[in-house]
Amino acid sequence: MGDVVQMHFSTVDYVIFVVLLVASAGIGLYYAFSGGRQRTTQEFLLADRSMRCLPVSLSLLATFQSAVAILGAPSEIYTHGTQYWFLGCSYFLGLLIPAHIFIPVFYRLRLSSAYQYLELRFSKSVRICGTVTFIFQMVIYMGVVLYAPALALNAVTGFDLWGAVMAMGLVCTLYTALGGLKAVIWTDVFQTIVMFAGQLAVIVVGTHQAGGIAEVWRKAQNGSRISGLDLNPDPLERHTFWTLGVGGIFLMLALYGVNQAQVQRYLSSRTEKEAIMSCYAVFPCQQIVLTLGCLMGLVMYARYGEESPLDKGYVNSNDQMVLYFVMDVLRDLPGLPGLFVACLFSGALSTISSAFNSLATVTMEDLIKPHVRPMTEARATLLSKMLALAYGLVCLAMAYFASLMGSVLQAALSIFGMVGGPLLGLFCLGMFFPWANSTGALVGLASGLVMAFWIGIGSFVSRMSAPVINATVIPNVGNMTTAVMTTLIKPKQRPSGVQALYSLSYMWYSAHNSATVVVVGLLVSFLTGPWKEKELNPGTIYPVLGNLLFFLPQRYKEKLCCVTPLEDHSKGLECQPYQMAQKDSNGVAYTKGEDKLREEDGEKITAQPTCNLAHTVQETAL
Repeated sequence: MGDVVQMHFSTVDYVIFVVLLVASAGIGLYYAFSGGRQRTTQEFLLADRSMRCLPVSLSLLATFQSAVAILGAPSEIYTHGTQYWFLGCSYFLGLLIPAHIFIPVFYRLRLSSAYQYLELRFSKSVRICGTVTFIFQMVIYMGVVLYAPALALNAVTGFDLWGAVMAMGLVCTLYTALGGLKAVIWTDVFQTIVMFAGQLAVIVVGTHQAGGIAEVWRKAQNGSRISGLDLNPDPLERHTFWTLGVGGIFLMLALYGVNQAQVQRYLSSRTEKEAIMSCYAVFPCQQIVLTLGCLMGLVMYARYGEESPLDKGYVNSNDQMVLYFVMDVLRDLPGLPGLFVACLFSGALSTISSAFNSLATVTMEDLIKPHVRPMTEARATLLSKMLALAYGLVCLAMAYFASLMGSVLQAALSIFGMVGGPLLGLFCLGMFFPWANSTGALVGLASGLVMAFWIGIGSFVSRMSAPVINATVIPNVGNMTTAVMTTLIKPKQRPSGVQALYSLSYMWYSAHNSATVVVVGLLVSFLTGPWKEKELNPGTIYPVLGNLLFFLPQRYKEKLCCVTPLEDHSKGLECQPYQMAQKDSNGVAYTKGEDKLREEDGEKITAQPTCNLAHTVQETAL
């Protein structure tokens, strides 16, 4: 730990930290005992589809603004300069595409889980593979998200490591299991405000101590930390405009387009329009978050210059450096260090509560309901709550494993990115390419995952064999050994062959892996007999090819399978036979054959109103 004395919290700091936990738990308890009291799975898992735009958008923002990102961005800027800020360019398309392609498809199908779509479009086996992949991804991720900030906090302030982990894990499990998605969304709103307040406090006080914003900027410019537009097209270069601005789009699509934690928030909105508006509202908030992270990094540079606390041995890794800086800046202001720690833990809480809730949803909707029936509404809701509780305990166990992993922590974080790409590819394959069949989807997903782990683990091993300082922060995946700008480094030998693949910028992982799934999926589909658009469930294809090839005559479009516009499926009665949209009171989905049987028994089955077109779909459509 170096020879410096650990900085300690005052009583006021601890009080602020406890208030955050109590307030979060309070919101959960409020929703557990008010309104519908979480008695139905629809309310527990989807907030009765009654949420408005603002809370949904803040919740979308908070879900992946984890503590790891709060610690990661400033140390990235401090070490490598403001190039990272160009990630903001990817947010535009990264949120526009989900708003106008993914949300309409998911919302009009009235799904509970994004993976129901995979069964509607492909088959049950594809749905189960997608679900299992997602569960694997989130379980590993949430343990690290819980453990990493507690570890950094413990190293810098001596704050009890397992006390912090247990407090966060248990409070989060409590309000998620009791209050359902409503509690998760409203605690996210509260935690987002705390996050902004904590970061702003550090930036304002730090800037004041450094002699004003102009002085901060001047020092950063003198130290070559203000980066220009780097248009180097080389995909092996860690951060350039292209890796951040284009590669970042695929990263955003994997998060905001197809991740169950986010899709669930879209589906909890009152109307499709509110869901789209909430996606729009995330855009300015994301830019503010990114700018705050960058400013904090620059204020850190203005304070320490090239003599970082890391080089002096005061801290052991980059994420601890940010906490050291915060404690250093705010040490004479009791309460403010506590506010920043509350901000940090808000990031962790909002991420893991979303993980618990989305994991409970996919386990319930995709793994239990299709195979276990009949189930009463009360029993289904109780089971959902038990699942949320169980995942909370699994998260604590994963945090314990994360503590044993040590240097593998970085790899565990990379798994999140590794798995997100192939899942994005799978949804794109289904949504944009009518020819893709379920064999193609399965082989495509498998090849995408193999490719992802091959590159991810290969690059990790090749980095570990080089003398690199270990770090536990998402953005710092590249060479940490130097604080010199990449533009000033002497040209080094370009890697070739497999080594070049391992040297691919981590920002391209998502794009590369999703492209692998689509290409392999289409090849296998054509070899095993492509499907025709007429054979597919209506509403599962977004006519992106039809829109792009608008200039072709109709008969060629029909041959290419890109005719049906999406809108047709949400109008008119006869063309809306969504098997899974027909649900009984506890949300169990029935397929065509079962619907026929149930109708013969004299039941009249109706679908829920599709977005704001409140018409009833009769079963005769089938």
